[in-house]
Amino acid sequence: MAPSIRFDLVTLRLFVATAELGGITHAAAQLHLVPAAASRRIRELEEQLGMALFVRLPHGMALNDAGRAILAHARAILHSAERMQDDMQSFLQGNRGVVRIAACTSAVLQFLTEDLRISHQRYPNIHIDLHEMNSENVIQAVQRGVADIGIYEQTVSHVSLPVIPYRQDRLCVVTPVDHPLAQWVAQHQPLTATELLQHDLIGLTEGASISIMLAQLARRLDKPLKMRIRVGSFDSMAAMISCGIGVGLMPEAVASQIISTSEFAHLPLQDPLANRQFVLCHQPQASLALATDNILSLLSGIRQAAH
Repeated sequence: MAPSIRFDLVTLRLFVATAELGGITHAAAQLHLVPAAASRRIRELEEQLGMALFVRLPHGMALNDAGRAILAHARAILHSAERMQDDMQSFLQGNRGVVRIAACTSAVLQFLTEDLRISHQRYPNIHIDLHEMNSENVIQAVQRGVADIGIYEQTVSHVSLPVIPYRQDRLCVVTPVDHPLAQWVAQHQPLTATELLQHDLIGLTEGASISIMLAQLARRLDKPLKMRIRVGSFDSMAAMISCGIGVGLMPEAVASQIISTSEFAHLPLQDPLANRQFVLCHQPQASLALATDNILSLLSGIRQAAH
């Protein structure tokens, strides 16, 4: 079994400097060491390795074959140590790490794709672990510490966590082009919540902000919800609408992305709840990792620039 070798980075730097400068006196001066202490370090390194690394000359030192073999390893170790130091500094400065984001589907589709592209450009060594879920689950994820940052529609719930305004959107009613609501709006009639709730609806899963909003409208007007079916995505909602099962609510930007206007009508809903505010929630500032703080600042800064 080979004997264990114990050395420190100062000794390795001294060894490399001695090899490069051809003498221990200049190497010691470069590393701010006393020459006698430097000589002792080189001697102890050779004793641990069980072999001489230098040929002692009248006016300096030169590597022997063993020393030349060790030199490559010493340089590699020092390079790795410098990389490690740089990485640790990046962590300390918040330029490296993993940030867990929980976000509702509307925020992911409308805002986060572009915002996270900017984030990757600014912080290429911060990795984003993105989880898409409904707004109620977003809040629970941050409260339980499963996510560092949450993005949800603010009317869903009041939380005790810090909250920052993020982005806004507007909901529209999506129907087939020949639906009675489309004809109603074509006659320049306002599409109110009262008109909407008279028709069969395609909803999202319970806990989604749009589902919560529809329930709020029904309570406010004291009307039942004609919920024909609940689906898990806007794509599925569009498929159900195209089959004539009902009408649905979705963000105007999402409707423009995934739905052909030749087959569907996008109708403005005349109700204050159709204008939505999304917020960023997060753990208390004192407990945030620097990487999380950097991403949070970037997202809130993008929001301010957008306004």
